[in-house]
Amino acid sequence: MTLHYNKKIYTPRRQFLRHHLSKAEAVMWKKLSRKQMMNYKFRRQYGVDNYVIDFYCPELKLAIEIDGDSHFVTGAEEYDINRQQHIEQFGIQFMRFTNVDVLNNLAGVLQTISEKIIEIEKNKNINS
Repeated sequence: MTLHYNKKIYTPRRQFLRHHLSKAEAVMWKKLSRKQMMNYKFRRQYGVDNYVIDFYCPELKLAIEIDGDSHFVTGAEEYDINRQQHIEQFGIQFMRFTNVDVLNNLAGVLQTISEKIIEIEKNKNINS
């Protein structure tokens, strides 16, 4: 790990978030854990500097965020934009879904993630 990933100072925060997943995050984790998504390992509550990504695949440099109610309050949109731009500086790509997306259209969300993974794989092969 480098100085930017999973900083020890934020370990308690990441652990708290792992143990207190929203319902949508728990549903998503059941589908991403144990290499169930196209045989890629995802981690939950992964740290990048002082931010925490809901789900992250280091091999693909792919972050998946599940936006709940806290993302739709005043000031949250600007915070999320700044946060995402900072994390993207590390070459990490973002996918965002809402709790409603995950709970009401899980198959569609998983299909969208699969398509993104295929796109990343193709780009890796082109650049190899």
